[in-house]
Amino acid sequence: MKNKRHNYEYDVDVESQTAPANVIRLVGQNKQVLEIGCGPGSITKILKDQNGCEITGLELDPEAIEKVTSYCTQVFQADLNSSEWPKLLDGFGKFDVVVAADVLEHLYDPWTTLRRMVPLLKDDGYLVISLPHVGHAAVMSCLFNGDFQYGNWGLLDKTHIRFFCLKNIDDLFAQAELKIIEVAYVTKPAEETEFAEDWLKLPAFVKKALASAPHSNIYQVVVKAVPLNFDGNPIRLAPIFHNAHKKASLLAVLKRLVGACMGARLKRQVRSVLNLVKIKV
Repeated sequence: MKNKRHNYEYDVDVESQTAPANVIRLVGQNKQVLEIGCGPGSITKILKDQNGCEITGLELDPEAIEKVTSYCTQVFQADLNSSEWPKLLDGFGKFDVVVAADVLEHLYDPWTTLRRMVPLLKDDGYLVISLPHVGHAAVMSCLFNGDFQYGNWGLLDKTHIRFFCLKNIDDLFAQAELKIIEVAYVTKPAEETEFAEDWLKLPAFVKKALASAPHSNIYQVVVKAVPLNFDGNPIRLAPIFHNAHKKASLLAVLKRLVGACMGARLKRQVRSVLNLVKIKV
């Protein structure tokens, strides 16, 4: 059983632009790291062997703990849905970096869990967090098809119980009195995701409309965050669009849908109705 590959065990190309590679880069070299939800050690072993970090791990799964133990100075079995997990670290001092790589989406209350991470930082410490982005076009295609396709991994991992678009990620950090000072966006075309087969079945006009949504190619988000009183200007992930811009974007999508779906007579009827309310198409 020891050699069996864990569901969350994967290889990391540190030169790539994947979420794990970006987590490793943002953590940096020779840090005292607390890795929350370290799993079987896919990121942990690189932080130790290549980045020279010392890692304390928190993990719930006994099989994952067995695999990750050799890469950590200490591993604690911890249920992050419990309010008691920070007490496991009493007397351990504080950390240069707290890492939670694709963890918060698995928790009932990620907002409180994130707030509980902040007191574990040294005075100049920071957090590195990665999250899946549910606003990806491939997920929107699942909604369009009426088939929310949970699986064993990916954006709709069946163990995910919280979902975040960019504004929700902004709000998540703001409520914890944190500011994002660095961000890496992991992008992926819908046809290269786990939903590729169903995406390719969509009519061309639907794919075009879904892909036109802002940030529709963002698959994961990796951020470096610090308390509000630290140096550095905050980064907002979700730009604030002017109402006119949002209206124009919506109308552009409507025009494509109208043009592709309707016959000439129905188009004229729709235009007449919209013109009555001062909307030109």
